Amino acid sequence: MKPVLKLYRGYANNQELIVMGHVFKPNTIADYDFKKKNFRNAQSIVQLFQIKTKPNTDVFLEINGETIRTKTLEDGYFKFCIPLQDNTTFGWKKYTVFIQHKGERIVASSSYIKPKLGKFGFISDIDDTFLISHTKNPFKKVYILLFKNVNKRKVFEDVVPHYQALQTAGRKDKEEDNAFFYVSSSEWNLYSLITQFTELHELPKAVLLLKNIKTSLTQLFFTGRGSHNHKFEKIKHILEFYPELQYVLLGDDSQKDPKLYETICKIFPMHIKAVYIRQVGTAKKQTTIQVLENMESLNVAVCYFKSSKEAIAHSKAIGLID
Repeated sequence: MKPVLKLYRGYANNQELIVMGHVFKPNTIADYDFKKKNFRNAQSIVQLFQIKTKPNTDVFLEINGETIRTKTLEDGYFKFCIPLQDNTTFGWKKYTVFIQHKGERIVASSSYIKPKLGKFGFISDIDDTFLISHTKNPFKKVYILLFKNVNKRKVFEDVVPHYQALQTAGRKDKEEDNAFFYVSSSEWNLYSLITQFTELHELPKAVLLLKNIKTSLTQLFFTGRGSHNHKFEKIKHILEFYPELQYVLLGDDSQKDPKLYETICKIFPMHIKAVYIRQVGTAKKQTTIQVLENMESLNVAVCYFKSSKEAIAHSKAIGLID
């Protein structure tokens, strides 16, 4: 049996490339099979949280005729942050990584985005922002995760045309995509499920920045919960990585998104164009209203909406989309 090499989408600017992944021990299933149903789907999800990672393993990145080496961290995660001198080509580009096992190369490829300079970048939460997850009810959330495969999972009505319009917002050439990031408290275990879901519903291709991988079954029942500090750090990093962009933040009121986005607005007062917060419950939350009013006082356009139709109308009203 061979180790498993799993890559994630990366991103680049005019000076640096960042790509990442995990290395797993043999006898683990690293990919989610979205065709399975009911108990077979549950079995597939459970296996994602029973993976075993390989620490301190040599990993090699091949790019621009060079081979660059690093090692995995204690949880099997690796990340390459390397200088990149390429000011000519833009869009999604392929990269290749390999590990060695008993003299044999195990090779994997993924892609990274180098967005052509434009006006906007977009950062969206996942659960209950575009993927209906029932985060406010942890038992229902886990039940749906276990017994509803990716084909049975639901997206909010009209969220897809909104995101598709944002994908080319401010672009004269509609073939050029804006940089899109999905930043979530879901763990890296669910990367394949999320990417397959977004592809199935034709949501924008995006870089995913998720929470540290979990390696025990008990942690499955706490997926997406706990501290959300990592989301702040990842959003802060994106804004610092692409400082020339104006950002639109999209989230919901089921967890900590409003307060988190308020903090980002205060630290980056010139970077945030708009904030969209989906109302998940039956009524708007007064605390969320107050937070959004505070953001609005910082000259940030805000929209607290129940239906994505409202969000689309707001984006048109502020000139974000046609």
